[in-house]
Amino acid sequence: MSKVKDLQFPQLPYAFTALEPHIDALTMEIHYTRHHKAYFDNLAAATRDNEMAETDFLELLKNISKYPVAVRNNGGGHFNHELFWNVMSAQGGGKPTGELAAAIDKQFGSFEAMQEQFNNAAKTRFGSGWAWLSVKADGSLCVCSTPNQDNPLMDVADCQGTPILGLDVWEHAYYLKYQNKRPDYVSAFWNVINWEVVAENYSKAV
Repeated sequence: MSKVKDLQFPQLPYAFTALEPHIDALTMEIHYTRHHKAYFDNLAAATRDNEMAETDFLELLKNISKYPVAVRNNGGGHFNHELFWNVMSAQGGGKPTGELAAAIDKQFGSFEAMQEQFNNAAKTRFGSGWAWLSVKADGSLCVCSTPNQDNPLMDVADCQGTPILGLDVWEHAYYLKYQNKRPDYVSAFWNVINWEVVAENYSKAV
């Protein structure tokens, strides 16, 4: 990962329309160009011309309790969204294969059992936040949720690990299409998951 000062706002890896009908184009456009861009710009502003600018971004997140709340919120917002865009694609859906599938079966008993835990984490997160599939320090998998723009990398998180799959359950991620029906949005997410990228994230994490 780069130093904070060298971070770049990422290109979206597909068109705004690519994930329809599961995630609509207008939501994608607003989410990416306004919400994510604001987190990125605010992170840059909060870390400009100070020692944080020279810090490795992942190390900053892992030690986030040492830094101002603006860095926690906006650094998390940038990291979380960049991961979120990359674990989705127009050709997504289905189930994982290979080592990731085996690890899921070992940890949860089945893909469906993991999916149920993930759905519950996403649906029961009160207010705004994220649901995660992460790799813990011992290499095992875990499912959890975090509030606001926190993530499992952070030393303030209740569940520690390296996120390999994340779902944004802030209302801005789904309200235009799904209104208050968060469970419908959570169900739709499984149709756009890019399991090849999630598997790559898993391989790097272990």
